[in-house]
Amino acid sequence: MAVSGLTIGAFVLVLCIGSVANYPNGDVTQSCQDMVPQHNHLPHPDPVHSIAAAPTTFTPGGQVEVTLSGPEFRGFLLEARDAEDLSGSPIGSFTLIDSQVSQLLTCGDIQGSAVSHTNPHKKTEIKVYWNAPKSAPNHVRFLVTVVEKYKTYWVKIPGAVISQPKALPFSTPEATVAPPSTLPPVSHLTESGDDDAYLCIHEDQTVHIQPAHLTGRSHPVMDSWDTLEDMAWRLEDGVMQCSFRRNITFPGVKNRFDLNTSYYIFLAAGAANDGRIYKHSQQPLITNEKHDVTADPVNVGGSRAPLLLRAHGALMLLSWMTAVSVGVIVARFFKPVLSELLCGESAWFQVHRTLMLTASSLTCVAFVLPFIYRGGWSRHAGYHPYLGCLVLALAVLQPLLAALRPPLQDHRRRLFNWTHWAMGTAARMMAVAAMFLGMDLPGVDLPGLWKTYTMIGFVAWHVGTEVTLEVHTYRLSRKVEILDDTRIQIMQPFAIAEAEGHAFKKAVLAVYVCGNVTFLIIFLSAISHL
Repeated sequence: MAVSGLTIGAFVLVLCIGSVANYPNGDVTQSCQDMVPQHNHLPHPDPVHSIAAAPTTFTPGGQVEVTLSGPEFRGFLLEARDAEDLSGSPIGSFTLIDSQVSQLLTCGDIQGSAVSHTNPHKKTEIKVYWNAPKSAPNHVRFLVTVVEKYKTYWVKIPGAVISQPKALPFSTPEATVAPPSTLPPVSHLTESGDDDAYLCIHEDQTVHIQPAHLTGRSHPVMDSWDTLEDMAWRLEDGVMQCSFRRNITFPGVKNRFDLNTSYYIFLAAGAANDGRIYKHSQQPLITNEKHDVTADPVNVGGSRAPLLLRAHGALMLLSWMTAVSVGVIVARFFKPVLSELLCGESAWFQVHRTLMLTASSLTCVAFVLPFIYRGGWSRHAGYHPYLGCLVLALAVLQPLLAALRPPLQDHRRRLFNWTHWAMGTAARMMAVAAMFLGMDLPGVDLPGLWKTYTMIGFVAWHVGTEVTLEVHTYRLSRKVEILDDTRIQIMQPFAIAEAEGHAFKKAVLAVYVCGNVTFLIIFLSAISHL
């Protein structure tokens, strides 16, 4: 979601709620230290599950039975910590009682130092043995994170303290466990291109407003609520509005941008499922220039399509919707009409060659633009880039093949003609398919169904023109045959018929070019307003 080389402020609107399970196999070693599920949602503050330990005293090398119980839950992560330092590393190791529902994890380089679920099935009780290490602290407390469903979970639920027999009574004040707003650890924003984001999540007829941050094109990582004040929201006529206040600067906070400078701003919308947000289905609306977000409210404008991708689409449409289409029509039907010499060659050939070389050149330029924008190959563009590669290959091979065409009387000329026609036809068909697919990509996501109908209209317009000229050519040839069969030397009627035929073709060509330009303007206008 980030734009390379630019720092962007992000506002993400998320809709639609359901149910999702994450890490159903219990492999949650990435959460060993903070014990926070990477669910990108706030944990619940009031635990409903409990941890019991028997006996309540232990000796190094001994075992203690630990029981997790409570309402039905699907996942959990159980650890033992020094009761006087709950933020430290796990203490000791565990032994399983039922390997069907629980498994051992390696946390802090200690094998079996944590226990988690093995499947997402509902369960109400888990029993394991904790093995006290030889260098165990005087007091140990068990902590557990319990997941009921994706957005419903509790972090670091504390159990009773167990102690060594000769240890002084545990009188340290209740240790502060992770607050409800704690979420996965944040990364230091080391370079521009990362995003300071604010999410409005619509669920259960309410809207949650929460800060987050993104690194590169990664999934948003939720941050603490503490940075926002005076939060408010409104739902009306299908429109969601959110407002909040925050400090201009946060000294020492690594994942919040200072607002005393200008940023690019983008607005993205997508779906959510049970509190988990998903990638936006449409390219974000991005401002064209940086703005001071603390200034008076103004209409900053913006675009959903980056300039490079818009240029790519415009150049491809210009190449294949106009240059190639007109060049093919001219070469197929206008040899007798444009037979006069132009710079030493027939006029029709000069027009055809100029249009095709222009199309090949524009295709090459357009082809590299998405790679410059993405910094490489896009894995999320479906079949469009593959078709684009084939179109480029044929667009380059066609002029090379034409440069090597044999003389008119050479016996290989017929093979060249068929090969040239077949490659050109294949290139046009793949280019049309690539344009249909490209119009729906997020980078140049033209709105509505009109784009599909308009492209279908262009294809029908081109095919209809070819059919019209084909029928006219056939009828003119039949008239010539009839005049020839009568063996009457009436040259004037033949000349008149030929002249009328040429005039008709010129009129059709003029109308066809105007129609093509109209289709092109429609698409270019839509792209320019993205």
